[in-house]
Amino acid sequence: MSDAVLVERDGGVVTLTFNRPDVRNAMTVELTDAFTAAVASLRGDPEVRCVVVTGAGKAFCAGGDLSWIEPGPGADVTAIRAKMRAFYPRFLAIRALDVPTIAAVNGAAVGAGLCVAMACDIRIAAQDAKLSTAFLRLGMHPGMAATYLLTRLVGTARAAELFFTAKTIDGTEAERIGLANRAVPRDQLLESAQALAKEIAANAPIPMGMTKRALYLAERADLETMLEYEGLAQPITMATNDLLEGLDAVKNKRAPKFEGR
Repeated sequence: MSDAVLVERDGGVVTLTFNRPDVRNAMTVELTDAFTAAVASLRGDPEVRCVVVTGAGKAFCAGGDLSWIEPGPGADVTAIRAKMRAFYPRFLAIRALDVPTIAAVNGAAVGAGLCVAMACDIRIAAQDAKLSTAFLRLGMHPGMAATYLLTRLVGTARAAELFFTAKTIDGTEAERIGLANRAVPRDQLLESAQALAKEIAANAPIPMGMTKRALYLAERADLETMLEYEGLAQPITMATNDLLEGLDAVKNKRAPKFEGR
């Protein structure tokens, strides 16, 4: 695995760290390739129960490298569209993992870098982290599902203000408006994120993955659709060995040991 993304395993918790602090973890070709490979290596791994994403140094991810997104006047729009549509899924792949994901936003999360954090299931931010949808300030339309993700997290009115002003907010404000689940002192960030990840990883993985899918399905489904989904998903999990383990753990007042089967 490339040193551009560090992969650390602690039991069922995997921490992915953007490791280009010299460029504030901006999305260079090297970082993009490394992150794509790191996420791909986790897909389908039964030992992985939760993933934490963070950045080395003072930034989470400063977004796309400016030299890479500077095609200039007269550029071929069709070619740029093909390039960007191929680029977006490479970082958004974190959202497609079957296990829960946590963004530990340690510093600047700007533009597409903020999109990576929003693509995770949960966000914990340093109180002094800087989050910004800076697209319009650069003279460009938001990309990488920014309009989809931000609107669903904070609502249309707050998303409109953040996009139209391109203002920067800190982690404390991000928590207040629902962009972050919580804000903590910077020196407690990674410890807090990994403690939450371990708590999540202790649960049964089969219903965990199915519940993650249900949450995102519920964003676009009606009540009847969700009842149908739950009416299938719940019986599937009730037929697993892990359910028996969970019931026995409750009866005997002990911590369960789920095996994912």
